[in-house]
Amino acid sequence: MISDVHLGTKGSKAKEVAQFLKQYSCENLILNGDIIDGWQLRKSGSWKRKHTRFFNRMLKMIERDNTKVFYLRGNHDDFLDQILPLHIGNLSILPDMIYESNGKKYFITHGDIFDSVTTNLRWIAYLGDIGYTFLLWLNRLVNYHRRKRGLPYFSLSQYIKGKVKSAVSYIDQYEAELAKMAHAKGCDGIICGHIHKAENRNIEGIEYLNSGDWVETMSALAEDENGNWQLIYYNEIDFRHKGIRDENISDDTLTNRYQDLKIVAFEKLASDQKPPFLF
Repeated sequence: MISDVHLGTKGSKAKEVAQFLKQYSCENLILNGDIIDGWQLRKSGSWKRKHTRFFNRMLKMIERDNTKVFYLRGNHDDFLDQILPLHIGNLSILPDMIYESNGKKYFITHGDIFDSVTTNLRWIAYLGDIGYTFLLWLNRLVNYHRRKRGLPYFSLSQYIKGKVKSAVSYIDQYEAELAKMAHAKGCDGIICGHIHKAENRNIEGIEYLNSGDWVETMSALAEDENGNWQLIYYNEIDFRHKGIRDENISDDTLTNRYQDLKIVAFEKLASDQKPPFLF
């Protein structure tokens, strides 16, 4: 599961998320909102070829692996309201969904519906979006100079949010309210995005999961065959010796090449099946 890619903005890590998806296959791919940033595209955003490649990768997953894709509406891609719900083959576009696995139920929503600022005071949300866009521009500038000095990536906006008490308080309250909603719906857990803060923890007996984003954190959520969820960070994966999957390479060569890749599966493998690229 991924969320908050914000395609159409300069800060979107479209190239990275496409490379990430090339390494894995899955039975279900959930795009949990803000995949396309309609707010920025209506103002100063622009659509690049790398943004289109993300959807090309998604379509290849549907064609090659018969992946079921669920695209949930976020506040930045609220233009989807005009077509919800929509089902075309293996693609479903929905406002939210219930996901059942290994005897557990999860309520999956982007999360903006629980954000009173975004829901009720849209003009304040737009103003905040302008400030966040500036912060991301500053973040790119900081990391440009860090790369030149051989330093690792540093998320300036995450650092600032962690230092501002009001932001920390808002996030805590946001997570608690989502956990209450999951409990009210009779679910064991809730999965969301929206606040760009990856998380996997328990809140009063409710499993709270947040997939993070592909603007700063570059993170995703994945479930193994036992129903256990884990966060995967793009920066933790070593792509140097893995390259891109080549259909002309033998299965044995591929197995050796990917044997140290972090593996997460949605389904168990048959005993005679080669280790695939599971996400």
